Amino acid sequence: MMTNLFSTFDPSTSSNLSLNWISAMIGIMILPLSMWIIPSRINMMWIKLSTALNKEFKALLNINFNKGNTIMFISLFSMIMFSNFLSLFPYIFSSTSHMSLTLALSLPLWLSFMIYGWTNNTIHMLTHLVPQGTPGVLMPFMVCIETISNVIRPGTLAIRLSANMIAGHLLLTLLGSTGNKLSIIMINLLIITQLALLVLESAVAIIQSYVFSILATLYSSEIN
Repeated sequence: MMTNLFSTFDPSTSSNLSLNWISAMIGIMILPLSMWIIPSRINMMWIKLSTALNKEFKALLNINFNKGNTIMFISLFSMIMFSNFLSLFPYIFSSTSHMSLTLALSLPLWLSFMIYGWTNNTIHMLTHLVPQGTPGVLMPFMVCIETISNVIRPGTLAIRLSANMIAGHLLLTLLGSTGNKLSIIMINLLIITQLALLVLESAVAIIQSYVFSILATLYSSEIN
């Protein structure tokens, strides 16, 4: 029987432990981690990078018509850059060095742009086949040239990325395979050269992912 009206607010439980106070902490679990954890330098760097890419892609795209497209291209940049960096570690499969991945990224993008452009903006796509100011005699040739250059775009995107990644990895592999035949002095020079090439490959990993996403953005902007 309750002896006191205010005993209902007693925090004690049947086990004589003040476990009821834990229920007051449940609300903390609803709050996001950003309220408690200071963002790390890597997190801040990634936020600044994503913001810079978002501004740059917005400048290339017609935002009034392509809202949200920048997220797709930022995700594409992130995926390619992570794959490029992971391939620099030993015993990790270099996925971006193979056409099966790079062509699988470029071909669906190009096909979707072409299908959307020719379906919704047919006249605009036809005007791209003939540059402004082209003489009438050269118009048939310009149409053929522009058509060929448009068709080979997914191939050039895929080959550019895979060829650049293959070239650096192949050079590192060839130089590393000669280490057991060199003297101590030459091995030291080889290590320095390998480190310099590794730094260069790290820059190439970022540049190639940036070039791929920028070119995909430019191809997307042409259909509007």
